[in-house]
Amino acid sequence: MSGTVDHDLAVTQQGHYAGAATRLLAYALDQTVATGTYTAGVAVVSWLVSLLMPPDVKIAPFVGLAGFFYLVWLALYFGYPWATSGKSLGMAVLGLRVVAEDGSPLAPKRAFIRVLTFPLGFLTLGIGFLGILFNRERQAVYDKIAHSAVVYDWDARSARWRFLARQTTSTVAAADVATPAP
Repeated sequence: MSGTVDHDLAVTQQGHYAGAATRLLAYALDQTVATGTYTAGVAVVSWLVSLLMPPDVKIAPFVGLAGFFYLVWLALYFGYPWATSGKSLGMAVLGLRVVAEDGSPLAPKRAFIRVLTFPLGFLTLGIGFLGILFNRERQAVYDKIAHSAVVYDWDARSARWRFLARQTTSTVAAADVATPAP
């Protein structure tokens, strides 16, 4: 029964602004995946470079370049999914979607602006995130600038069909019990 209650709650929450805990968890998952894939990529590239370069060549001067590429990777990791589907991997797992303020899909230009302004939440020492807690639309500073919002996005149509099928099945079963056999 709790699965039904959770499912019905999810359907009623669709389209509502996402809360801080869910957004933070999605971000933590995304950051873990993005950093893990980048680290694996750097390990492969470092190994290939070590095979091709003489052992006396040091690659320490390229550390700053690796940091730059990490920032580019993060921009691609977050920006491309936001521009195409409105959700990154962590957001998809937790049922979140980035949309325009009016609820329409986020335009690629707005997704790009959101990616570029996302660090403002951190650069303001967390003040940029306070809107998620205290704003009715739960918009952080970068959401305000990009005219975006994060909403819950469970598949309401298929959920509604499953709910109706459950109701029909229980109604039929109740009618079979109430009708005496001849």
